[in-house]
Amino acid sequence: MQIHLTATPPADTRLHAQIINQGAAITGLDATFVEGAAASRFTGRAGQLFEGFANLGGSVKRIALAGAGEADAADRRANLERAGAALTAKYLASGETVMVVDLANAGLSADDAAAVLLGLRLRGWRHDKYRTRLAADKRPSLTTVHVTGAPEGTVAAWERESALAKGVEFTRGLVTEPANIIYPETFVAACEEAFAGTGAELTVLGEAEMTALGMGALIGVGQGSERESKILAIRWNGGTAGDKPTVFVGKGVTFDTGGISLKPPPGMEDMKWDMGGAGAVVGAMLALVSRKAKANVIGVVGLVENMPDGKAQRPGDVVTTMSGQTVEVLNTDAEGRLVLCDVLHWVQEQYDAARIVDLATLTGAMIISLGNEYGGMFANDDTLAAQLSAAGLTSGDKLWRMPLGPNYDKLIDSPIADIKNVGPREAGSITAAQFIQRFIKNGTPWAHLDIAGMVWSNKPGQTWEKGATGYGVRLLDQFVRNVAEG
Repeated sequence: MQIHLTATPPADTRLHAQIINQGAAITGLDATFVEGAAASRFTGRAGQLFEGFANLGGSVKRIALAGAGEADAADRRANLERAGAALTAKYLASGETVMVVDLANAGLSADDAAAVLLGLRLRGWRHDKYRTRLAADKRPSLTTVHVTGAPEGTVAAWERESALAKGVEFTRGLVTEPANIIYPETFVAACEEAFAGTGAELTVLGEAEMTALGMGALIGVGQGSERESKILAIRWNGGTAGDKPTVFVGKGVTFDTGGISLKPPPGMEDMKWDMGGAGAVVGAMLALVSRKAKANVIGVVGLVENMPDGKAQRPGDVVTTMSGQTVEVLNTDAEGRLVLCDVLHWVQEQYDAARIVDLATLTGAMIISLGNEYGGMFANDDTLAAQLSAAGLTSGDKLWRMPLGPNYDKLIDSPIADIKNVGPREAGSITAAQFIQRFIKNGTPWAHLDIAGMVWSNKPGQTWEKGATGYGVRLLDQFVRNVAEG
């Protein structure tokens, strides 16, 4: 969808929309339309929509009012996004091809206006690539939005937010693609194409390099697959030279059968999105690079496919990680932590990081704990945890802090190795985080985000269609704005 800021939209556009604050008067429209809105109990509450026809500029137009909620609401930004998204949800497949959105009477700042446009664009993302028989009335028709009445500064604000939208859309595309299309090699190729010419530096490690480095845990996860495992690092030096970088690390299991510890068949198709952490990291990096963020940031993803095969690792195998610690693999379906432990150690050896945040669709236990409302956050640093929580509230990618503690460590001590990759049934998400923490060097601020319940939705949300949500991109971008750039 193309969004254009303009003073004068095309005269022949049939569909016009206004953003209305809760309780505000409807102006510039005839009395019949205003009375119809009142009779339909349109009050302007966030996300509310009213449609009718009115005489506008001497001709009859299709008019939509989108509610933006109270002008002084604490969640004003989210409400403005909902207003924009409500328009897209209503008209994306309506048969209309062009819409004019008037922001003049909503009392918006430039950032407010950009929030409306961000909601408009994000709600319009769909993945129809493989649909060959989509009914005509289900096909997206809306291609262009002309925005009038935008306050001064909106162009710059929208350039920033459109870069964010680009990153979210990139993540959604990677997460949605099936595993026969996106696997480690093609994930890397997609990133190489997306970042070409941006100034970002990309580094790729193959299995030969990882084997030489001693990454026995990561290599062990992928050894049952025909697809070669990869590590991809994306570096953006947009900040002050010499400043320590912020490092984001993502789990990228492009398909997870569970390996020899095979998952039940029902629902296994969902495991194409077990690379949602990696998807969020590269999408955030694309957003940061696209808006030329004034920060030094590195995104690193470990990419593997976990398959059952004659070469696959077995329950009970012991692997040696790059750190030198040994792991007894009791369950090959607890593979994400095996990927992360080697990637995190490599990151700490390779970069002098100011802070490290990893994202992973790590445990089903996190979905049991928090459902689909919050990502789980574990952190060894209270300041970092507070910064991430604040970024989550602002961006809408919310987090809930979970505990860490030495008593949980006892649950993953192995009788024959340094550590085992699973503990008992209780505290499953916590013991997974405790496992990862053993590979964080003392003094490094670190947070682990378990986002298993957040990267995919079985129903439409406020700014996404059913499917990939793009969760994590906005969180990381906002964190960089607040902390690394702020």
